[in-house]
Amino acid sequence: MRETSRPEETARVTRGARRFLRACGFAVLGELPLPNGRRADLVALAPDGALRIVEVKSSRADFQADRKWTDYRDYCDRFYFAASTELDAAIFPEDAGLIVADAHGGMLAREAPILRLAPASRRAMLIRFGALAAERYCALAFGEDAPV
Repeated sequence: MRETSRPEETARVTRGARRFLRACGFAVLGELPLPNGRRADLVALAPDGALRIVEVKSSRADFQADRKWTDYRDYCDRFYFAASTELDAAIFPEDAGLIVADAHGGMLAREAPILRLAPASRRAMLIRFGALAAERYCALAFGEDAPV
C-alpha cells in the first residue's frame, strides 16, 4: 500500500468530516472566507442556526506549523479539529472539539465547548454562509463561475 501525500490525506479527512457533519443534520460549506481574512476549512450550520468551524489537520507537522486556527473561534459557536485516525488526539488542545475521520466518514471523539456568538456576529456569519452557498449553487446549476 502506498503512502498518501499530505494533500491526499487532507482531502480524505475533509471528506470524512463533511460526511459526518451532514449525517448529523448540518449544512456544510468548505473553504468559507471569514471576516478577518482567514478561510475556514469547513463551516457547519445546524438547523437551530448554531455554527461550527472545523479545521482539518492531516499530520502532526501540519498542526504544529499552522496556528491560524486560533483566529477562527470568534466566528463560531463551537470549534473543532478534524484529524485522521493515525494522529494522536493528545496533540490537540482540550478546549477544542475533535472529529476523527477518513475518506468514508467520521466520528466525534471530543465535543467542543460552547462559545456563543454575539448576535451581530451570528447574523454576519449566516449571511456570509448563505451568500456563498447560493453562489456555489448557481455555479453548479447554471455553469457560472464559482467564487473562491
